[in-house]
Amino acid sequence: MATGVRNDPYRGFNFRVEIDGVTLASFSEVTGLTADGDAVPYREGADKVNSVRQLTGLRKNDKITLKRGFTQNMEFWNWYAAIAAGQQLRRNGTIVLQDEAHKDVLRFEFVNGWLNKLEGPHMNASGNEVAIESVEIVHEGIQIALA
Repeated sequence: MATGVRNDPYRGFNFRVEIDGVTLASFSEVTGLTADGDAVPYREGADKVNSVRQLTGLRKNDKITLKRGFTQNMEFWNWYAAIAAGQQLRRNGTIVLQDEAHKDVLRFEFVNGWLNKLEGPHMNASGNEVAIESVEIVHEGIQIALA
């Protein structure tokens, strides 16, 4: 007996990263797509219920970490150098999740992001792993939208 249309979850390996609407590079990993907040405990002296109320506090956003194979693409290094030199280069970006047919399905959009940390590859003469570089983007908010 048929139960209707099958609705499988999306897989996490088909994605691309856009900064200011341009796909800069391919990445092997993206983490930090997290929004969180503080709960503020509050109780008035005249409250009849003997418990603390939980009020909504400040919203917080995790840093987004992008990892990719090390290449000759200097875009992130140049962005980081400009910020380290005192320029306020904030950019908006999107992590686009795709289905198995590589069609866009979800967009994780961050605003006012800037590179806080840039990490070069770890070198090991006895290994055979790909050289991975990592960048950490601090931002001021993230939203999820259907593509």
